[in-house]
Amino acid sequence: MEPFSLRNKEYFVIKEWTDRFPNITAGFTTKIGGCSQNEFNALNVGLHVNDSYEAVSQNRKHVAGLLGFSPDKWVGAEQSHEVRIQKISKDDQGKGALVYEDSFPGTDGFFTYDKDVLLTLCYADCVPLYFLHEKTGAIGIAHAGWKGTVGGIGREMAKFYSNEGIDLGEVRAVIGPSICKNCYIVDDRVISKVQKILEDVEIKPYNLINDNQYHLDLKELNKQILLSAGILEANITITEYCTSCHQDYFFSHRRDKGRTGRMMSFIGWKEEV
Repeated sequence: MEPFSLRNKEYFVIKEWTDRFPNITAGFTTKIGGCSQNEFNALNVGLHVNDSYEAVSQNRKHVAGLLGFSPDKWVGAEQSHEVRIQKISKDDQGKGALVYEDSFPGTDGFFTYDKDVLLTLCYADCVPLYFLHEKTGAIGIAHAGWKGTVGGIGREMAKFYSNEGIDLGEVRAVIGPSICKNCYIVDDRVISKVQKILEDVEIKPYNLINDNQYHLDLKELNKQILLSAGILEANITITEYCTSCHQDYFFSHRRDKGRTGRMMSFIGWKEEV
């Protein structure tokens, strides 16, 4: 079943989580409804892509209003395609929300127990990973491009949960909108790294197209990594949305040849009233 449901033109939500837990805010923005222009049209939320700062700031404030989560409660990351995960507390509120230079450096994942903090990361084809442990309220998100994926950021997040004393059998994961297998072509250099982490997997998430070119399913690869890390298959859900195919909704770095905006994954608990 498709985990993402369009809440309005500006964003999708993880339907099961938001239905079950009224105080959770979890989803993914679209490219629709903002004020950016030209190739960044229209709801670009990336602070680092040479769009007008005023436009991006307005776009982020617009999303904040829709989510009911003001920017002074957001946290953002520099996102260097590595596997570093930062544990977040309320003391971090506002870092990277409207000023890129204030973001957490060299970070591609967030984890928190705290309420009233919105974890945010930006994307234009890479895989957003969402994590939830119901009993403790521990939530996390991660940004998994091919480098972060083969580096094992999904495994690192699972390890983070485990090191917190959380039973991985109780952790739920959702794999969000990203480029699909049919749209994503890589070479031997990438596939050789993929092969090293999938030695025991019978059905590989890639196939040869021609000499030194492969279709790679990044979403399925991340699922295999999460499974090998100890998260149960019954607790992992994958979206069918592709950032390249579904161009009415999403920016795509590949499709748009590098000149494009960014969407945002987000997850946070609101304080109970």
